[in-house]
Amino acid sequence: MSAARYDLHTHSTESDGTEPPADVVRAAARAGLDGLALTDHDTTAGWAAAAEAARAEGVLLVPGMEMSCMAADGTSVHLLSYLHDPGDPGLRAELDTSRASRLTRAQRMTDRLAEDFPITWDLVREHASENATIGRPHIADALVTAGVVTDRSAAFATILTGRSRYYVPHHAADPVEAVRLVRAAGGVPVFAHPRALMRGRVVDLEVMEAMIEAGLAGLEADHRDNPEPERTWLRELAARHGLFVTGSSDYHGTGKPNLIGEFTTDAEVLAEIEHQATGTAVVRG
Repeated sequence: MSAARYDLHTHSTESDGTEPPADVVRAAARAGLDGLALTDHDTTAGWAAAAEAARAEGVLLVPGMEMSCMAADGTSVHLLSYLHDPGDPGLRAELDTSRASRLTRAQRMTDRLAEDFPITWDLVREHASENATIGRPHIADALVTAGVVTDRSAAFATILTGRSRYYVPHHAADPVEAVRLVRAAGGVPVFAHPRALMRGRVVDLEVMEAMIEAGLAGLEADHRDNPEPERTWLRELAARHGLFVTGSSDYHGTGKPNLIGEFTTDAEVLAEIEHQATGTAVVRG
């Protein structure tokens, strides 16, 4: 028998994916996965629909989220939270602040872009689902529709890069405090693509060790944006600190070239995530 395979990092239209939560679950089932985590940015809005689809498809769902963070030096950090209590007041307050800031930031970026390109806020909104927090991927989709760029990747490589004059920063939690908030909410925090050098700056070992001290549970080692030598380094770091490692696709539907299930996590690690969590439970189809 083949080992069980779980993709623990996927996105739906509730954030910046291109497929509704139920369709993400169906994509996992078609790919032959045993389960997946839905980890939309700063929201749990897709959990209910994904859970219903998981039961229908007979796959396991790990309710999760990807939390936007920023280190003191301005470096972006993404923290995956698995099985936290979505009603926890401390975590909810931080997420509400982040989402409000993201919305204001998207509006300001759109206004700047509109001075040079044929896009409007209404056009950007057309590319987001009703409850999604609008972000740069939706602006990128509007630029594609307007014929300015060919796809999201081209938009992020040029017009929407953090070095662009159109870029506007937004509020994001300190990564060490984010780990504490996730743990306080009964969740299991995992550092997403921690050595994604192709995306730009990554945090140094000091920040990572502070996150570990605060309660970080694991490192997402197997991810296409972590170069192979960095994956080895992450495994060694995890072994030194007693962390587990995960593998995930960071699937966004057609929003990114990442294929669902291109990297996966084994059953033993999933069992450890379940063991550590006290906030909510997995959904077994």
